[in-house]
Amino acid sequence: MTRAGAIRLAGWVAALALLALPVVGVLEGWLAAGRWPVRYLTLEAPFVHVHAAQVRAVAAPLLTRGFFAIDLNQVQRAVAALPWVASAQVRKRWPDTVTIRIAERTPWARWTAGRLIATDGTVFSVPDAAALGGLPQLTGPDARLADVIAFYRDAAAACAARGLHVAAVDLTGRGSYALTLAGGARISVGHEQPTRRLARFLAVWPQLASAHPQGFEYADLRYTNGFAVKWPPEPPVAAPSPNAPAAPAAAPSAARV
Repeated sequence: MTRAGAIRLAGWVAALALLALPVVGVLEGWLAAGRWPVRYLTLEAPFVHVHAAQVRAVAAPLLTRGFFAIDLNQVQRAVAALPWVASAQVRKRWPDTVTIRIAERTPWARWTAGRLIATDGTVFSVPDAAALGGLPQLTGPDARLADVIAFYRDAAAACAARGLHVAAVDLTGRGSYALTLAGGARISVGHEQPTRRLARFLAVWPQLASAHPQGFEYADLRYTNGFAVKWPPEPPVAAPSPNAPAAPAAAPSAARV
């Protein structure tokens, strides 16, 4: 046999040995569930809403098998099912470590029936949603979620330019929009050209605000060529107290002769 042939033969033998090693390992118990235990679990996450103890509680019971016998897909599904978890990646690191990388959901707004909308537009539910503050409330049919988000973005930007903050947007089953501002004022926009109607109102708002610095209670924009505004009642003028001292008499004016 030539030297080149001997080298090729040695290569084939090595390749066959590598292929046979897992089979031999199973037969000899090298890869059995009780061998090569996982000793370390490392977590990579922002840990804003997800807590390490929660992850360990669902992952640890699935890591009791040996390093080679762990079902990574099973661990991934268990972690991904936790509230606030957007996605999870599970990897092994030889010889005794499992690493879990978690991406959390970031809440952007509230949605119908106590749910939340994440920054990527997905709707999700968590037990502690009511404790979150500072989120706008969006309401409407699930099938119109994208429309409500788009209208909110446009309305919020347009109102902010006039010093108004949109706290809530409601889309009724008939397709009519309504806004609630941070101060509690309501704006009925309607279902026909809602963005255009709102822009018409905001165009004259600076003039209205200068005449009514106390703000408004309600605005109805569902008119073809205008809108109606309800202003808060004027504060009553306090009557003078009967015990108040009388105002001093005016001094007589001097006359030049």
